[in-house]
Amino acid sequence: MTHLIKGANTPVPSDLLRVAVCRQNVAGAPAVDASALLLDANGKVRGDADLVFYNQPQHPSGTARHLGTNEANGQLAEWLEIDLPRVEPEVQRVLIAGSCDGGVFGSVPGLYVQVLTGAGVPVTLYAVNDATTEAAFVIGEFYRRDGGWKFRAVGQGYASGLAGLATDFGIAVDGGEAAQAQPQDAVPAPLPTPAHAPAHAPAVQNAMPAPVRDRVPHTFGPQFPSFVRRGHGNDVVTVDAPIPPGPVIIEAWHEEDGYFCVETLDRRNKDDELVFNTTITTFRGRALIQNRPDRPLRLKIEADNDWTLMVQPLSVARDMTEGIRGFGPEVVVYHGPVADLDVEFAGDEDEGGYFGVSSCETADKFNDRSDLLVNETGRLRQTVPLTAGPLVITVEADGPWSLTPRALPVFDAAVARSTGVHQGRGATTVTLTNPNPGHPAVLDYTVQSDGSLFGYEVVILDEYDDEERFLRGNDNGEQGRTLLFRKGEAEVRLRIADAVDWNLRLIPPDQVPVLTGPVQSNGSEVFRYDGPPALLGIRRTTSDDHTLCARTVQAHGKTVISADTRGRRRPVVGPLWVMSGAAHCYVLVAAPGATGWQIEPMPAESAPAVGQSVSGQGYAVVRNTGPATEMMLTHESKGALDLPVVWALDERLEPVRRITTAPGLQTFPSGFLQIRTGGAWSLETR
Repeated sequence: MTHLIKGANTPVPSDLLRVAVCRQNVAGAPAVDASALLLDANGKVRGDADLVFYNQPQHPSGTARHLGTNEANGQLAEWLEIDLPRVEPEVQRVLIAGSCDGGVFGSVPGLYVQVLTGAGVPVTLYAVNDATTEAAFVIGEFYRRDGGWKFRAVGQGYASGLAGLATDFGIAVDGGEAAQAQPQDAVPAPLPTPAHAPAHAPAVQNAMPAPVRDRVPHTFGPQFPSFVRRGHGNDVVTVDAPIPPGPVIIEAWHEEDGYFCVETLDRRNKDDELVFNTTITTFRGRALIQNRPDRPLRLKIEADNDWTLMVQPLSVARDMTEGIRGFGPEVVVYHGPVADLDVEFAGDEDEGGYFGVSSCETADKFNDRSDLLVNETGRLRQTVPLTAGPLVITVEADGPWSLTPRALPVFDAAVARSTGVHQGRGATTVTLTNPNPGHPAVLDYTVQSDGSLFGYEVVILDEYDDEERFLRGNDNGEQGRTLLFRKGEAEVRLRIADAVDWNLRLIPPDQVPVLTGPVQSNGSEVFRYDGPPALLGIRRTTSDDHTLCARTVQAHGKTVISADTRGRRRPVVGPLWVMSGAAHCYVLVAAPGATGWQIEPMPAESAPAVGQSVSGQGYAVVRNTGPATEMMLTHESKGALDLPVVWALDERLEPVRRITTAPGLQTFPSGFLQIRTGGAWSLETR
């Protein structure tokens, strides 16, 4: 950012710029009103409309706007917006001026002007340090030079105030609005700004209004000069200006606290459409209505204080393509591609209040064809789908809000195949190609749930679109690793549902850690095991009750449950085996990211022998060291679906035969037995 001294100049971007006229907020100091004057080659305005200030907040061309006042961090700022690329060719200079109400500029502490881009990046700053008895000041000016624009620090004062300044540049002052300018407490949308002012004049933070760009296609609505009416208390306003039929924006300001309501009137002079209905202090808002061709637009106003009402074309709508913040009701436009819209509403002063968002491709059919995107009360943060622009979007709100569109990633299949990285947003079906057909691959995944009850879901689809559950948010966490292409398939189709952003990355299996001893970690993980038949102990190291289980995947893709904690902290044990003729198997641990665990391979001989009796709780492996024997299986269920399932294991500890799924007297073979249950159990020989 360039710091200027009086008389110096600097190039500025030929873009939409915002200008803050700032001062310290000191009790008793004079108020400062900012204004912009558009001058021709003779240094004069072409008419009264070329003066833009709080009482005439928008130039007819839409290239200059007064955005209101903000206060933060001990600073006050009056905001102007100048859209340089759209400034009419006959306009050669745009002055930035200020006027003092009830004082002189020598009594204004910390006065400076700062120019920023539409995105809030500081461009230049000029601190005024030589003001004395002036009641009006030309602080700076934008002027054309060599096909571009520059900004000059002017610092020229007028003891005669705004009236003298206006007269000097060709505005006839007759005691009207220019001579009677009073401070205006508008409430633009709060938006952080990275602006940096000098140490003696800190920049106003969290106060900059969001950018306003006139990029609305003419098909959104007719163009016409703004109609402005001011008043106090209850009134009926007939819009007698030549406004064409079609969609128009009603903008209203209501001073201080109290009730404020605006309704349209039908042909019978009865209430027709509710436009505003609020008790927000110092209210400012916009709404979209249809100007009917069969009658003049009439508005009934109920108000406790001063108000300003403006009927404006849709070209004044704020652009939310790059994200936007606001306070209260608003009309915005969107010109971007298909996207997800991140929505945040802070609620009213009691953290309640209504928040609604609607969109439509054609403003003249808004009520009939609009899509209701959000319809909630109270604080919220959520994401909703957004179709491609151009769109007109209305916001109804009782407090501060933000809308941030995020374009969907453009999926490039060739890049995905070459890099092994697939990413996207929302529900979809994606085909992953095996980088090493005939072998499995590790899938490193990050899937953000959309808030569904069980989190996101990923299923594997076969050629007939039959589904096999693969991952689920509550079981596998939003980030982790698992095994894909378990049977060595050349490709796999995955259907992703109930998700926001997701990223899938394929990793060669030789990067999988080898399980040789105790391992502590969290979330879902993959290990390779190439040791002898063993037992796998698994226990929880955190105090949660989420999913925690382990499975083995053999070389031919067969996946078998090894041990499942069933949401309990009690350690459990299962078989760990490698099929005959294979070099290794894989161990999959499934758990949400916050769930900590420890797994450990243990000698098969550590399994307890049955003897006369043996008992335990949860998954376990036991040994029947004698011949086939009748035993009484007892079981204490931990739920309606908790059955005592017993499997016979072979010499490699592979489950080969299910013996029973019910308690009672059974014949159990010699050798290792696996018990799968969440409840307490016992085996007793007879």
